Amino acid sequence: MAEKNILAYFKSPEEAQHAQRKLQSLRVADMSIDRFSAYPGGELNGPMHPLTGDITSLTSMTQNSALSNRSAGILGAADPSASGMSDGGQDGTQGRDILLTVVLDEGIFDQAMRLIEESGGMV
Repeated sequence: MAEKNILAYFKSPEEAQHAQRKLQSLRVADMSIDRFSAYPGGELNGPMHPLTGDITSLTSMTQNSALSNRSAGILGAADPSASGMSDGGQDGTQGRDILLTVVLDEGIFDQAMRLIEESGGMV
């Protein structure tokens, strides 16, 4: 049989882990849970001091990103999540930064899709 894959987006790691536990009973070939972001970084990248002006960009302060140059900082600061002036859209993907990747047999694809959606995942 052929293999298929599913990329499902969740709002929390716990939701994704709940779906992962359900999918393990189907004996999928491979699964992983990862967090992703539009900006590099995520950990405390280095000390920033707003009074001395040692700030790469607004994005480095609000998103804790590690941008490589001034142009990237300007582009990142234009994002609604950096300024807080907008919710960023109404497409339903806002806040879904957890990715569950599943590789499985084609025969159990539909069943796996139902389990993921029941667990709060968006495919």
